[in-house]
Amino acid sequence: MRRLAPYLLILPGGLWLAIFLVVPMVFMASVSTQEGDVVNGFVQTFNFSVYGDALAQYQTQFLRSAGYGLAATVVSIALAYPMAYWIAFKGGPRKSTYLLLVLLPFFVSFVLRTVSWKFLLADDGMLLSPLKSMGLVPGDFHVLQTTVAVIGGLVYNYLPFMILPIYVALERVDPRVVEAAQDLYAARREAFTKVVLPLSLPGVFAGVLMTFVPMTADYVNAGILGGPENTMIGNIIQTEYLVNNDYPTAAALSFTLMAAMLVGIFAYAKALGTENVLEAAAR
Repeated sequence: MRRLAPYLLILPGGLWLAIFLVVPMVFMASVSTQEGDVVNGFVQTFNFSVYGDALAQYQTQFLRSAGYGLAATVVSIALAYPMAYWIAFKGGPRKSTYLLLVLLPFFVSFVLRTVSWKFLLADDGMLLSPLKSMGLVPGDFHVLQTTVAVIGGLVYNYLPFMILPIYVALERVDPRVVEAAQDLYAARREAFTKVVLPLSLPGVFAGVLMTFVPMTADYVNAGILGGPENTMIGNIIQTEYLVNNDYPTAAALSFTLMAAMLVGIFAYAKALGTENVLEAAAR
């Protein structure tokens, strides 16, 4: 019984993943190679050409989604690292309060938070309207339906997913290690780049995984804050599934997106040095 204990512990989670992740993915893989329509039904013909056709037709949206996800991830790191660093080393007894403030937006629906930014950034909204009245910005200036609005929405909605892993990694850094580096005549910058930053890489690695993947596949921000020129691949998949009822193309696009992100993640892990990250995390 003792030998079976580890397997019994992972059994509930394993069954959950098998039923709600593996089974739907297998079904979606089958649908992606079928032909037909919702009226006459779909028949399995192993039509793998749908992958090439979908990629060729929506190549622009794939590249745009990857670009938006990458840009939003970089901005998230630039904003999240100083915040996590300050909370970890300067937060004192109020760290829990600051973390609660970081998580506070999650008490509101994802869609409602994004819609609120649409009202805030509208041409006659509470932000731009006073600025236009005072002549600080041109009358035809607008933020909505631009790349900046979509990337800004992505950063806003997923920033906590970057802050928390980095904070956890920084919280584990022993201040005595930093003091030892300074005792060995390391300047503050050198102590940060040679000690703190390498030890916090596991948090950055986890933060990138938790933000880049959902950002690239996101369709809410592009649909609400963007325009026709800001359509992401998630919007295309949604349209193919729910509007055009072209299930094979939608499934093929979903698998293509997943494969592209997996390749990107493995390349990122290889470039960063996964072994070094794991060694730092184990310290």
